[in-house]
Amino acid sequence: MILTQILQPTCVKVPLEGVDKESAIIELVDLLAASNQLVDKESVLEAVLVREQTRSTGIGSSIAIPHGKCSGVDELVMAIGIAHNPIEFDSIDGKPVSIIVLLASPIDRTGPHIQALARISRLMLDEDFKQKLQNSDSPEELYELISKKEAE
Repeated sequence: MILTQILQPTCVKVPLEGVDKESAIIELVDLLAASNQLVDKESVLEAVLVREQTRSTGIGSSIAIPHGKCSGVDELVMAIGIAHNPIEFDSIDGKPVSIIVLLASPIDRTGPHIQALARISRLMLDEDFKQKLQNSDSPEELYELISKKEAE
């Protein structure tokens, strides 16, 4: 799976303005809505927040991947933001996050959802790449970093 086939340049935010988990999630869902990728914005937001209440998606190493499945999307969608001031996310390592990747997918399409989660996780194992993402100064720079990494 190539993430830039899912991620639209308009769904990248650097820096995130949100100062807490919920406001950052809302900000990313708003990006998806503004890019006309959602059928029902409220359904997507509710699915992601409910999933987050079940168990934090802060996977550690300053990364969170909030996600949800719902009828509010027709296909897998993705938004990413960088918090220049790390956000408390109840991560498994107890540390705040600065890279937040939000995914939303239809209820009946588990395969692409799981593939995207796995691809994001693999990319984030590269510490140099992760550091470049965290230090990016613009949405364009962040998208370009992901595009170049995907082309390797």
